This record gives sequence, C-alpha cells and structure tokens, in this order.
Amino acid sequence: MKLLRPSLLALACLLAYPATADDLPSLGDASSSIVSPEQEHQLGRAWLSILRGQVDQLSDPQLKDYVETGVYRLAETSQLQDRRLEFVLLNSPQLNAFAAPGGIIGVNGGLFLYAQTEAEYASVLAHELAHLSQRHFARGVEAQQRMQVPVMAAMLAGIVAAAAGAGDAGIATIMGAQAAAIQEQRRFSRQNEQEADRIGLLNLEQAGYDPRAMPSMFERLMRQYRYDRKPPEFLLTHPVSESRIADTRNRAEQYQAGGVEDSLRYQLMRARVQLIFEETPGIAAKRFRAMLEENPQLDAARYGLAIAQTKGGQLNEARKALEQLLAKTPNDITYNLAMVDLDITNNRLSDARQRVERLRGLYPNNYPLDQARIDLMLKQNQAKEAGQAINELLKTRPHDPDVWYQVAEIRGLAGNIIGLHQARAEFFALVGDYDQALSQLDLAKRRASSNFPLASRIDARQQELQEEKRAIDKMLR
Repeated sequence: MKLLRPSLLALACLLAYPATADDLPSLGDASSSIVSPEQEHQLGRAWLSILRGQVDQLSDPQLKDYVETGVYRLAETSQLQDRRLEFVLLNSPQLNAFAAPGGIIGVNGGLFLYAQTEAEYASVLAHELAHLSQRHFARGVEAQQRMQVPVMAAMLAGIVAAAAGAGDAGIATIMGAQAAAIQEQRRFSRQNEQEADRIGLLNLEQAGYDPRAMPSMFERLMRQYRYDRKPPEFLLTHPVSESRIADTRNRAEQYQAGGVEDSLRYQLMRARVQLIFEETPGIAAKRFRAMLEENPQLDAARYGLAIAQTKGGQLNEARKALEQLLAKTPNDITYNLAMVDLDITNNRLSDARQRVERLRGLYPNNYPLDQARIDLMLKQNQAKEAGQAINELLKTRPHDPDVWYQVAEIRGLAGNIIGLHQARAEFFALVGDYDQALSQLDLAKRRASSNFPLASRIDARQQELQEEKRAIDKMLR
C-alpha cells in the first residue's frame, strides 16, 4: 500500500487527510468562478479513490447501509443542491467524521462509540452536510486567493528590509505576515464552523430530530477531553469552546421541543460497532451480559450478546437470545439477518435460505439482505446464481469497491477469467491504483483477442481509465 503523497493536498486545494478533512472553509457566488461545482465533484471523486487505497475501511453492509440511508435522509431536508454523495466508513475507533468537496462523506466507526443517541450521531452528520451545502471548500480557496497578494507583499517587504540591513525588524515583518495569514485562516474556519452549526441545527429540526442533541454532544465531549493533551481529531478540527456550546444551545432552544432523540436501530448498530472494536467476542459478550444484568429489557445489549456468542462459537446460547428478540418483532431485518448469519455458521443453510427468501418479500432491494443472499449462495456452491445476484446489486452500487471485489471472486469461481480481470480493474480504479487497473484490463484484452466486440469494449474502458489517471497525475503535480 502506497503512502499518501504530500502533493495529494494540492489535489483538493488544501483539503487534508481525513483526520483534518472537514476543516473545510462556505460559499459566495464568486467562489464558483474559482472552483465550479463540477470541478469539486471531480476533485472529490479523485481524492476518494486515493483515500480508499490508503485507509482501512469497514465493509459491514449493515453499517454502510445505515450511514448511507441516514445521510440521504438528512440531505432531503438540507440545503445541499448536489446530492451525488459517496461514502467511506473508516475502520477506526477514534471519534471523527468529515466532509470533502464533491459530496464525499466520511465516518469513523468511532463516531458510533461516542455518539450516545441517534440524534447526537445525526447532529454530527448534519454539520458535515452543512459544510457541503455552503461549499466551504470553494469559499476557502477564494479567501486564500484574496489573502495571497497582501500576505506575499508583506513578506517581500520583510525580505527586502532584512537584506538592506534591518535585521530583526525584517525577520519580524516576515513572521508577522505569516502569523496574519494563519490567523485569517483560523478566523475563516471559525466562521465556517458557526455557519455549519447553525445550518446543521436547522437541518436536524427539519429532519425530525431534536436539535438540542448538538450542544449536548459538544458539551459532553468538552467535559470528557478538557484536560487531554491530545483530544480526538474531531475536536481538533471542530474546536469546542464554552461560547460555541452556548451559541448552539441558544439556537437549539429557539426550536420547538420534541423530535427524535434515539432509536433502537441506532443502538443495534452501535452494538455491532462495539463488537468490532472489542478485543475478543468473549470480552464483548461479558460486557453485554453486564448491561443486561443492569437492565434486562435492553434489547440492543441482547442483540450484541447474540452476535458476540455467534462469533465466539456459543451457537445454542446465541439462538436463544435471538429467538427472544424475534418473538417481540418477528420481521425485524436486523434480528433476522443475525439469525441468517447464525444459521450459516451452524451449517443450517436451508433454514437460512428460507429466511432470506421470506425477508426479500418484506424488504425488496435491501442491500444488507441482498449481500447476505449472495454470501449464502457462495456457501451453497451456487457461483452462477451468485453471479446473477451480484450483477443486480452492481446496478445500485456501481461505485462500491467491496462489491467489485466480490464480483471478481465470483467470476473467478464461475470460470469467467476475462470478467474476473475486468472486475479487478474496476476495484483497483476505485481504490486509486490505476496502474494495477490498467494491467488487469491488459490481461482481459489478451484473453478476449478473438472476440472483437468484447476486446473493443475493454479497450474503450482502458482508455477511459488512462484519461482518469492522467487527470489525477496532472492535479498531483
């Protein structure tokens, strides 16, 4: 895996690695003449492809689906005009989320650990969507271009003074000009954060959430990390102060009381994340048991215990826990998918298949369910049927590298070697490794040499990827 190149910053015009990627500056019309919405879109997709090749991601379909559907729900009531969104879910327990130009939304798994309720979680994403809707990236570029001439003039004056023998006075002028530039950037960033808070609160209220969740989360995080030498990246890129908390609380109080604070579904997703970042399934099971002892009605803890027991090989105990949950809500998709996973683990494949087919009638085109069906087909050595199913899934998730990775696997199992190389090429392109992508298409083209129409399509795709690679290389210079 390549290391992020320093010039990658130029790709997004001072957009940083995801740890600081949401320190994005809002937009006046003048910004469109500097960075157009379409340029932002292209920059964002190029940046995302490179990012995907550098960071470990969470491939859990249920978590991905939850993040995506939740953000789209918020986007419907946001001020975001261009809703061509792409997502990256990072395999990190650290608290962070970010927005990048062109509709890129990044979420660390750790956000689920720190956001105690669904409304708190939604408040973070509403804030990030506000950065996108106000096009803070483009406005930041505009601001820096305005600053560039006076700052450089001041620095030049300092250099001339130093050369003329002014000594410390000249150096002080240079340092003062640099400090002024840094201060202006920070001031602009604070304005953006305030604007994103204000618009995010409005979005929360319009989406049906309690806007008071935003100041509540800020307040709790500030208390938790007040004396830490190194707070989480989210607090470094979103500095929380007493005045910011007071401002967001005052604004939130102006909205009518009410709105969704939490949901069982969010807590179920939190349980999945908690299990991912626990050292072992046994430790996770112990913690979920302790939660149930304190509150036997805590269904999220019972669900967490069941999936921990499944992973730990305690299959009978896991079945009892899931049966308790399904007795309450027989058609709950999350509980049923857990039972499908348990049946697959227990080699009860026919039971799993019956459950999956019943659920398909209740939840058509459900991504986690479709993925579970494909996984089950592979367990049953039905590579041809799995290939048909995943081709259908590709129609709704054409830019998901996880799906393309499995497409390659399934085509290989079915003996479709040309298709395998084509799928690998799409995977490598989505994770920014264009050399590998082009190499895979070379292999596919050689095998298809006797099939002129297919070889022509492969050649055309190869030319498209070469153009993409040239465009990215140009931006990285």
